[in-house]
Amino acid sequence: MKEYIKLLQEEKILRRLSIIQLISYFGAWFSNVAIYTLLIELHVSASIVAFVAMLNFLAGVFQAPFSGPIIDRMSPKKLMLTLIVIEIMATISLVSIQQVSDLWLLYVLIFFKMAAASFYFTTEMSLLPKILHGDKLQRSNELHSIIWSLSYTLGMALSGFVVYLFGIKTAFLLDAFMFMIAFYLLYKTEIKIEILHVEENIFAMMKETFVYVKKNPKALHLMLVHSFVGLTAFDALVALMVDKYYASIIATSLALGLLHSARAIGLVIGPIYIGKWINNKRLVYVFIAQGLAVWLWAFVMHNFYLSLAASVFVGFFTTTLWSYSYTLLQKNIEKKYYGRIVAYNDMLFLSSAAFTSFMIGFLATHSFSLEAITAIMGSGFFIGALYYKYVLQSQKIKEIS
Repeated sequence: MKEYIKLLQEEKILRRLSIIQLISYFGAWFSNVAIYTLLIELHVSASIVAFVAMLNFLAGVFQAPFSGPIIDRMSPKKLMLTLIVIEIMATISLVSIQQVSDLWLLYVLIFFKMAAASFYFTTEMSLLPKILHGDKLQRSNELHSIIWSLSYTLGMALSGFVVYLFGIKTAFLLDAFMFMIAFYLLYKTEIKIEILHVEENIFAMMKETFVYVKKNPKALHLMLVHSFVGLTAFDALVALMVDKYYASIIATSLALGLLHSARAIGLVIGPIYIGKWINNKRLVYVFIAQGLAVWLWAFVMHNFYLSLAASVFVGFFTTTLWSYSYTLLQKNIEKKYYGRIVAYNDMLFLSSAAFTSFMIGFLATHSFSLEAITAIMGSGFFIGALYYKYVLQSQKIKEIS
């Protein structure tokens, strides 16, 4: 933890971006619990719950091919401010969702809200390798994940109580207020980096990126490795678990908040313990450990308290898996292509997460138990381990340090 504190002390821009990230992510989770609580209260089907979860990721998939070239051409600060405004408008509009007939509007708002959020994330992750390098870049990615997890923990837990005590609309309004604070802080932040003057149009840049990836296949391999983390898209699964197993013993919003918070505790403490230990070869073992943790969760899922404990183990390996695979990609591509490659990487990751959410709903409506679905998701990480081992053997992958 001292290394992260030292990094924040040394890097002023990273420190301000981290504060903005903490505030905006914290507010976002108020909406997340409120949305799933609303869906459960409206008694929608498992397929609709899964579709909403899929929309959270699908929005980013559609905008990703265009976001990369835009990121490489524009000032990151102006772009991020615009995206925060879109999130504010979409979040405030969520208060108008009251009944099943309003679901179409919910879909539209979630799509635009999450497309903007994904675009913002890609912009920030393209910015980091321009201001940080080597170990500092790896630590900043880990810090990004820790802040995300901390926001997730506090946001989910407090949102469960806020929704329970004050209602769903209050959660949406608090979310929007958090984004307003983030906008103000970013507006006051000075970000000075070199903006590459690119004369090609967006489609020419897209074509150039495909040529680059074809000549450098390790970039595609590392994007596919990172996409396996999309198997941790558990939102729909958790909502269905609460509805099936726990709704009779605890309020829906509280159960959602506590389950997500338990996993987020693991997300926060994981890199603190294994961040220094991890290297290129050892990442294989993190994949395997993630799969075993998900299997454990499947085995104890029927018991709420054991499920809480298992959720911590599920989250423990995820942050390191995400941050290290992301840093490997950043380390192994040319600076000119940061925005575009990171955007396509996010597209693959979000596609994986969207497909995972879809399959949860599909399997749940075709007589698969939630335990079986979870076990299948866990098995995916063993496949990821084998694939990553193949990549290490077939490609020349640079070490991060």
